[in-house]
Amino acid sequence: MSDLEVPLGATHRRLGARMVPFAGYMMPLQYTSIRDEHDAVRHRAGLFDVSHMGEVSVSGPGAQDYLQHLITNDVSKLTAGRALYSVMCHEDGGIVDDLLVYRDQEGYMCVINAARHDADLDWMRGQLPSSGVELLDQSAETCLLALQGPLALEILEPLVEGGKLSDLRYYHHRPGTVAGIEVRLSRTGYTGEDGFELYGPASRAEELWTSIQQRGGQYGLVPAGLGARDTLRLEAGLRLYGQDIDDQIDPITAGLGWVVKPGKGDFIGRETLLSIAEAPTRAFVGLQLGPRQIARPHHEIFDGGEQVGVVTSGSFGFTVETGIAMGYVDLAAAVLGREFQIRIRRDPEQSAAATVVPLPFYRRPIG
Repeated sequence: MSDLEVPLGATHRRLGARMVPFAGYMMPLQYTSIRDEHDAVRHRAGLFDVSHMGEVSVSGPGAQDYLQHLITNDVSKLTAGRALYSVMCHEDGGIVDDLLVYRDQEGYMCVINAARHDADLDWMRGQLPSSGVELLDQSAETCLLALQGPLALEILEPLVEGGKLSDLRYYHHRPGTVAGIEVRLSRTGYTGEDGFELYGPASRAEELWTSIQQRGGQYGLVPAGLGARDTLRLEAGLRLYGQDIDDQIDPITAGLGWVVKPGKGDFIGRETLLSIAEAPTRAFVGLQLGPRQIARPHHEIFDGGEQVGVVTSGSFGFTVETGIAMGYVDLAAAVLGREFQIRIRRDPEQSAAATVVPLPFYRRPIG
């Protein structure tokens, strides 16, 4: 089965992007270099096409109760115009997927990972009550652009008709018109920077992309690909489904206990997660290596001669200027300042020293 095209596929090729298969789509990995695109987002702004993500609307009189049972976070806290991050779990606590949930006047929109699109829809449909809730997959008709970086507001605000954008707070959203195109404007992202995500009609994706690119050119805006998105999210300590979390990992062990709200009532996996929280055995940690040492997923973590964990994500941190990684270690070993050895080659002698450090590795300056 061939990989699908995102609406902007031809545009990315015209810009010279290196296209790679990802989650069933052909996606831009990079346009120039991952470092240059990473640095642009940290210091100016970058524009990402993430239209491969899935969007599922949830509506009807039973929508809130349905989502309360489906996800671990508390949907009742959402008012129209707000969003939250959560996970869906199996009964054994394993993560089905992580997702964003948006509340508006008509109902909810769930944004799911592209690689989990079909599995998520099957899971969500399998939990539907007999009546009162309607699911609608809007992924194919929706484009998603992410404008990220300290100059994102300055670039985007003049393109927004009928009101200031600076009053849109973090994890809030609203309908808007950008360059004549109706979109959902969301102050969210996956880079650790300020920025916005724009959900619009796939049929007008190129107009939206071009308008932002033309406006942003004077500010040093660059198109950015999946490579920079990965190094940026790693510095920000954000989990990636399929690497850091999956259906064999629960949110407590993954350090996502803050999205688990047992006090809201029953939800799928609640009792298992309560038990895990009482007696955890592993922990998710940040690891700092030297500037010439790079850890990769599946590299083993040792304490002396004993394996105590495994790396799930790793790369060079262009902003923090050293090798960084995240992974799971035995709970007793998860101590800040503890030094491990990561086996970065098949040869047991080829190991790199790594120190447990707080996550995230990078926090954007405020003010």
